Amino acid sequence: MPPVGAVRCVHAAGAALGEGVLWSVREQALYWVDILGRQLHRWRPGDGGRAQWSFDEEISAVAERRDAPGLLVTLRRGFAWFDPATGAAPRYAHQPATEPPGNRFNDGKCDAQGRFWGGTMDFDCQQPTGALYRYDPDGQCSRHDEGFVVTNGPTWAGAAQGGHLYFNDTVQGCVYRYDFDAERGSVSNKQLWLRLAEGDGVPDGMTTDAQGRVWIAHWGGACVSCHHPETAQELGRVHLPTSHVTNCAFGGADLQTLFISTARTGLSPEQLAAQPLAGGLFAVDVGSPGVPAHLFGG
Repeated sequence: MPPVGAVRCVHAAGAALGEGVLWSVREQALYWVDILGRQLHRWRPGDGGRAQWSFDEEISAVAERRDAPGLLVTLRRGFAWFDPATGAAPRYAHQPATEPPGNRFNDGKCDAQGRFWGGTMDFDCQQPTGALYRYDPDGQCSRHDEGFVVTNGPTWAGAAQGGHLYFNDTVQGCVYRYDFDAERGSVSNKQLWLRLAEGDGVPDGMTTDAQGRVWIAHWGGACVSCHHPETAQELGRVHLPTSHVTNCAFGGADLQTLFISTARTGLSPEQLAAQPLAGGLFAVDVGSPGVPAHLFGG
């Protein structure tokens, strides 16, 4: 892992459940969400400008659109359009009929072909009712795996960052790797790629750098770890001053800043007193660039 700088808190937001970190190359701005706070945030490092939007339900992941203004976001029940420029209420594009009423969408992002991959989870984090979905620019939605309690990811690595899809079964502490067919948009050959050690938290959101290394946020582990894409060997880690680390994405003008979201939910009053920056957005300079976020192809 390349040497990293000092971790800094760039927004002491006190988010209940920070997630959905996305760097907009187009806007040179960072989008991220507070799922339980039902808010979308935007921060521009260049001028320090901040904006936020509130929703009537949970918002969990964000992607920019290629052919239209605004964003594709995941809300509680599915995929929706939202344009920060107007601030108008989001409009659902698709809600999978197969989803149990006790589920909600969680993490997700686009592949290089402009398809959005997102996972669902049991709202109470108890039942294995979550699934992995693919939502296409033409409006088609398909289900590719199931049986998860809490899903996180995905990210891609290998073969110029598209040969494998990585996806987390967070409650079980497992990161799975699938063979990824970029042309068909399908996954196969599911394998356990990494299981976090007991006491090291569980895998939450993740991202990939330009070298193909996989960076994983540790819920309950106070860090982001960096791994070799084939062997899963840990190459290093970034330590955070709060335990519930939820997601990460590369950004900044040179894509060499790792932005990291965190959460307050699940911490005791004593833990919150000891971790005053819990729920904040952090940044750390990394001596190697990440991969720009792919745009949704619609």
